[in-house]
Amino acid sequence: MNQPTETPLAPPDPVPEAPQLRRSSGNKVIGGVCGGLGRYCDLDPVIFRIALGVLSVTGGLGLVFYGFAWLLVPLEGEDESEARRLLTGRVEGASLVAVLMALAGCGIFLTMLNDGGVMTFGVLLTLLLAGAAVWSQRRSTAPADVPLDPVAAQAVADAPPETKAPPAPSPPSWWRDPIVKDGTGGPGGGYLWGPADAAAAPAPTARKAVKAAVREIRGPRSIGGLLFLAALLAFGAGFGGTWRHQPLGTGLEIGFAAALGVFGLGLVLSSLLGRTGSGTIFLAVLTAALLAGSAALPKSIDSHWVRTGWTPAAIGEVRPDYRLGTGVATLDLSRIAVPPGRTLTTRAEVGAGKARVVVPKDVTVNLTIDVGVGDIQLPSERPGDIHVSPDQKRTTTLPPPAGTKPAGTLQLELKVGVGQAEVDRAAS
Repeated sequence: MNQPTETPLAPPDPVPEAPQLRRSSGNKVIGGVCGGLGRYCDLDPVIFRIALGVLSVTGGLGLVFYGFAWLLVPLEGEDESEARRLLTGRVEGASLVAVLMALAGCGIFLTMLNDGGVMTFGVLLTLLLAGAAVWSQRRSTAPADVPLDPVAAQAVADAPPETKAPPAPSPPSWWRDPIVKDGTGGPGGGYLWGPADAAAAPAPTARKAVKAAVREIRGPRSIGGLLFLAALLAFGAGFGGTWRHQPLGTGLEIGFAAALGVFGLGLVLSSLLGRTGSGTIFLAVLTAALLAGSAALPKSIDSHWVRTGWTPAAIGEVRPDYRLGTGVATLDLSRIAVPPGRTLTTRAEVGAGKARVVVPKDVTVNLTIDVGVGDIQLPSERPGDIHVSPDQKRTTTLPPPAGTKPAGTLQLELKVGVGQAEVDRAAS
């Protein structure tokens, strides 16, 4: 009786491996980040390039993301990222460009923090791009819901294990194996340090070879300390040169810009003359953040702390504007007699410190106060009741005390960048 011929089962199709996140070496414009993201997320790299370009010019987030991705994501065919090369002191051109790009993006981002519209647009575009990338990546890597044939599964299980190539011979240990003059392992020679039963100390020629091997392993000497000292001197020279004739914010900007320039030049030189580490990169990022913060300081803040006072005795002596850069300023208007029906207008501004105004007892004060960061004190508040907060703005009217015959009106504007604004009522 003829038995049916069994048809051999075709081996199951191999499950494609999920792509690894790597920078593209072929489809790239700058560092291959967008090409690698496009391949990993199964999206056109042009989408990432356009989105990151828009984020770069509208708030700096694109530069921040691209710079850090360039540093952290390895290139295809490699297992070592640019950040790891930096941490081991091997500063190359690509690593330097990535660091400078990230620093520039951080600086732009910090200067745009006060622009709520730009920040909102940047966050929304980032979330939209991330959502599209996640959806596309999951869609392309979702497994097909196809049951595996039992016979095929058993055939796969019974298959012999795959033959693997023998491991490549590793180089001799630089401290356990003997080292000879040419730096290779072999009989003879000595140890840098070795097992406790080492026979004898290394010979003079072997000792020189050991020192040369150690220098080769350790790499070039670090220039991080010299770089920090040079940056500190550059900051001192830039800030000290503008101390007397520039506002505090401008002096800090010049000093931090000089220090950041030294750090950037040091990163370039470290690729040729020595090495630097993560500490230098951290200091460069911190300097960029301080530079952006100093740019936000009000230009009215001076570098000299001064105590001054103005005491006009008549309406004609009251100036329309009183200004002080840094210090304590007191405007005493208690001697001014404002006739009923007349309005006196003046303004006082202090960049950093304290602005105190003493108003006449019988006037009605229309008060406008603007404090960037600090506290506001009014006659109705207790002196010890201090509340420091940013961006304080208050508009109020202070009527004369009860039982006092009303006089004219004082229109007073008081502005303090950082510090305290205080208004007192004259006693008599």
